[in-house]
Amino acid sequence: MSPADTGASTTVVAASSAPVADTRMAPGGPGYRRMSLALFLAGVATFALLYSTQALLPLISGEFGVAASSASWTVAAATGGLAVFVLPMSALSERFGRRTVMTASLAVAVTVGLLVPFAPSLTALVALRAVQGAALAGLPASATAYLAEEVRPKALVTAIGLFVAGNSVGGMSGRIITGWIAQEWGWRVAVGVIGAIAVACAVAFRLLLPAPRHFRAGSLRPRVLARTVRDHLTDPLLRRLYAIGALFMTVFGGVYTVIGYRLTEAPFSLPQGIIGSVFLVYLVGTVSASTAGRLVARLGRRGALYLAGGTTAAGLALSLVGSLVPVLLGLVLITAGFFAGHAVASSAVSKTATHGRAQAAALYQSSYYIGSSAGSTVGAVAFHAAGWAGTVGVGLLAVLGVVTITVLGSRAARIAARREPTSLGAPC
Repeated sequence: MSPADTGASTTVVAASSAPVADTRMAPGGPGYRRMSLALFLAGVATFALLYSTQALLPLISGEFGVAASSASWTVAAATGGLAVFVLPMSALSERFGRRTVMTASLAVAVTVGLLVPFAPSLTALVALRAVQGAALAGLPASATAYLAEEVRPKALVTAIGLFVAGNSVGGMSGRIITGWIAQEWGWRVAVGVIGAIAVACAVAFRLLLPAPRHFRAGSLRPRVLARTVRDHLTDPLLRRLYAIGALFMTVFGGVYTVIGYRLTEAPFSLPQGIIGSVFLVYLVGTVSASTAGRLVARLGRRGALYLAGGTTAAGLALSLVGSLVPVLLGLVLITAGFFAGHAVASSAVSKTATHGRAQAAALYQSSYYIGSSAGSTVGAVAFHAAGWAGTVGVGLLAVLGVVTITVLGSRAARIAARREPTSLGAPC
């Protein structure tokens, strides 16, 4: 009997051809604003805590009697702890849920943040900062995986850009607040205030973030995790994106770890409060990150990465001028280029990974914060050896790496396009 005679098969075909409603969040839709604000506040707390000592390094050097290269470990230990633990934390988020892991991570990090002001020695301070960074590891990868699962694909770059914008606001406000407070009451009070602000952000985050609707629990079996990680690391596109994130952060970590030392010296000789206010340039990063989606739509991902790298390199070169205005303009360009490049690369990772998105994002974040730790340490060593020009040289080498990798990605995409036309959409 034919399908037309039965009627049943006709109904099945019609049902199967009907469009399935996409229940994921989109701008203007239910829960999107709450989700955006919650993750924005999580980004604020993460960067405010993670880099709470960066603007205070000259004061920490003075209290403990150490050089910039030693004091910089209070930054490198936090970012290094995050880099080491982000993959295990992402595995926990696959099993127990993104929101649960993010909430627990923030709770531990803000608790440690309230202990940091009481560190009796540089060694104790570095140890506490390492624990704090390890706790914060549950945020970045889980947040991007949450967005990839709960937000419609067309809105993903914008949503991740808003999360990255929260990072920039946290980094900016944390450094400005600590700068002015430290000028009056010292660095210990300053980091204590940041800890209290992070507590408020953590509470608001938990109250605002919508419950996940598309999360499916995965396995914690080491063999499954190892296979997923291997799959991501053998993907040439993901490897390029991981390297790009690390190199961009090498520039950023080196510049902002050392800039406080440069501005305290002649010919600038600025007080701590004014040095903290220099971080207002982070507002530029907020804008560039949140508009990354439009940049990609106009230039494509590779074009956006070229623009971000060129902008960062121009800022590094301009910062070599020995007067304040060019230095500030250079920081503006460095910040804009960095945040745009980071938003483009991190969103490309989420779109590229077809499975194990939390692990894919975790590997990106691990590379990213390894770059931060390397930039903080190598940038400080270069500054000690050759002054600001040494730090700029490290940054320019990292930007050259970004451009080279993107060029190689473009070449690989052209070769793939000749073999398979659908490869034209490769992110970089």
